[in-house]
Amino acid sequence: MSDAAAPTPRPAIDLAVVMQREAAPNAWEAWRHAPVEVALGEPAFGHAPRVLRDDGRVRLTLHPGFRVELFHDECEGYYLNLSSGAPVWFVVWRSDDEDPSRAWPEIVSLSYNEAGRWLDAQERVDNLPLPLEVRDWLQAYTDAHYRPEPKKRSRPASFRPPAERGA
Repeated sequence: MSDAAAPTPRPAIDLAVVMQREAAPNAWEAWRHAPVEVALGEPAFGHAPRVLRDDGRVRLTLHPGFRVELFHDECEGYYLNLSSGAPVWFVVWRSDDEDPSRAWPEIVSLSYNEAGRWLDAQERVDNLPLPLEVRDWLQAYTDAHYRPEPKKRSRPASFRPPAERGA
């Protein structure tokens, strides 16, 4: 048995996502869904989704139990999010094919690259503004762990020997 210390846990925050469902928003849709808020987790939120408001036209449902962990290999994605000028949460959500009145959040991330992979996979991804205290937390992590790849300047083909020029 090793005397090595237990690995340090990853930085993480617990969250809840508020989803909005709007009935008959236009002539072509029966329902429209969208995440409208990402809130820092609170024990009072509990573990199960619950309706916060439903006036028959608009319903707001709180979905607790999400966790965002920071990973070293996603630092470039965090950097891209932070350097965008308006950092955001990326929320992946799904709707029920059998019952289009139902939708729920699946994942929350802070990585621009991860959101891009989800979009490439045809997932629904919306973004919501990142609060200042979370932005500062993410910035501190990114500053400590992100090292951009050095840029390599390539010589123009006209300056390379003919054998090194591409087709």
